[in-house]
Amino acid sequence: MPSAEKTGVDQERSVVRPTHQDEIAAAGSELIGGRSGRWTRLGSTTLTPVGVVALVALGTFALGMVQKLPCYNWAWFRGATSQYTHACYSDIPHLFVARGFSDGLVPYFDRFPGDMQYLEYPVLTGVFMQVASWLTPGGPLQHREQTYWMVNAGMLMICAVIIAVCVARTHRRRPWDALLVALAPAFALTATINWDLLAVALTAAAMLMWSRGRTVAFGILIGLATAAKLYPVLLLGPVFVLCWRAGKWREFVVATLGAAVSWLVVNLPVMIFAPEGWKKFYAFSEERGIDFGSFWLIITQRTGRAIEVSTVNTVSTLLTVVLCAAIGALTLMAPRRPRFAQLAFLVVAVFILVNKVYSPQYVLWLIPLAVLARPRWRDFLIWQACEVMYFLGIWMYLAYTTSGDKHQGLPTEGYQLAIALHLLGTLYLCAVVVRDILVPERDVVRRDGSDDPSGGVLDGAEDVFVLGRAAYPPQKTVAAVPGPWADTGAAGEPALD
Repeated sequence: MPSAEKTGVDQERSVVRPTHQDEIAAAGSELIGGRSGRWTRLGSTTLTPVGVVALVALGTFALGMVQKLPCYNWAWFRGATSQYTHACYSDIPHLFVARGFSDGLVPYFDRFPGDMQYLEYPVLTGVFMQVASWLTPGGPLQHREQTYWMVNAGMLMICAVIIAVCVARTHRRRPWDALLVALAPAFALTATINWDLLAVALTAAAMLMWSRGRTVAFGILIGLATAAKLYPVLLLGPVFVLCWRAGKWREFVVATLGAAVSWLVVNLPVMIFAPEGWKKFYAFSEERGIDFGSFWLIITQRTGRAIEVSTVNTVSTLLTVVLCAAIGALTLMAPRRPRFAQLAFLVVAVFILVNKVYSPQYVLWLIPLAVLARPRWRDFLIWQACEVMYFLGIWMYLAYTTSGDKHQGLPTEGYQLAIALHLLGTLYLCAVVVRDILVPERDVVRRDGSDDPSGGVLDGAEDVFVLGRAAYPPQKTVAAVPGPWADTGAAGEPALD
C-alpha cells in the first residue's frame, strides 16, 4: 500500500466514532441505518466529518429560524403577548428601533431617547449591530425590522458554523463530538434571540488556536471575544492555573498580553472619542437589578423582599471568586492535570449560575465548552432537556404577566420551577465534569490514551507544581475502558472507532 494511502487509512481509523462508544449515539444512529461497520471507509467521499458537522449546523440553525416565523410574520408587531405564547421572541428587531439604528444613530456616539441613552453592549457587538443596520435597506419600518433580523440571522448563521467547525477541529481525533453542538435544540432555539453567537464563535476559535499551540492567536481572539461579551476573559483563569501546574508561565503571559492588546485596539477609539457611550455597558452591568433565570429571582419572589443591587453585586462577586478559587485548588490537587476544556466549562458555568441574570441565550456560552468538556450524549441531552424546558417556561411566564386578566401562560410558581430546573441541569453537568477530573478513568476523552487534546502546549506536559501527589504522570496513558458498545480490534485491543 502506498505510504500516503496508508497514512490516510491510519488517520481514518484513529478517528473516534461516538456510535462505537456511546449507547445513546448508537441508538440514535438507527434512524440513519445504524452505526458504521468496521470496514466503513469514511474517507471515500469528499464529505469529511467536519463538513458533515457544518451542514448539520446550518440545518439546525435554519430550523431555529423557522421556529421564529410566527414572530417574523406578525407577532413582533402586534403586542407583547403573542411573541411569548409562540415562544419566538427576539431582541434584534425591537432594539433596531429602541437603540436608534432605524434612525441612523451611531452607537456610543449618539444619544437616543429614553432612560438607556446609549447602547448597553460591548463595542465589538455594537459594531456587529451597526454593520447589520448598514446592510438593511430602506422602506416601511416593519419591513426594515424584519430585514434587520434576517440580516443579523445570516451573520449569526456564519458564527454558528464557525463554532461547530472549531469544536470539530479542536479535538483532532473526535470531530464527531461536534454533532452535539450542531444538533443541540437549545442552540437552535436561542441562536437569534440576541447577538451572543459572535462572542461564542470568537471563543471557540480561540480554543482551537490554543489546542494547536498558537498562544498569540489564542490571546488575540480571547481579547476580541471579550470585546464582544465579558465572559470569555474568564478563560484566562484556567490557563493561569494549568500553566502554573505545568510551569508554562511564558505561554500564559503571552496569551494575556495578546488578549489585552486586542481588547484595547477595539475599545480604545471609543473610549477616547465617546467615553460616556463606552462606559454604558459597564455601568448597566453594575446597575442592573435581579432579572430572569437567576436563583436571586426565586429568592425575591418567594420571600417578597427586594434585595439591594449593591448587595447582589457583592455577593455574586464573592461567590464567583470563592468558587473559581475552589476550581483552581481542584486543578492543582487533581490526580491528573485537568483538561483545559473541563476548566473552561466550569468557570463559565460558575459565572452564570451565581449571576443576577441567567438569560435563555446564555446557554450558547456553555454549549461548545460542554461538548469539549464532557462529550457524552446522555449527560448532554439531560442538560439540554432542562434548558428547553426553561426556554418554554420563561416565555409562558412572560405571556402570563402580559395577558392581563386572561392569565394565559405559566404562573410565578411554575416559572420558579423552570428556573430551578435549568439551574439544576447546569449543576448536574458541572458535577459530572468534576467527577471526571477527580477520577480520570471516567473521562471519555482520555479513554484512548490522550492527555489534553485541547491543551496545546499543556498536552502531555510534565507537572511542575502539584498540591499533594499526582496519581498519574501527565503523559501516562489511561487505559481504554471497553464498554458494552466498544468493538475490539484484530489484536484484541479496544477499538478507537
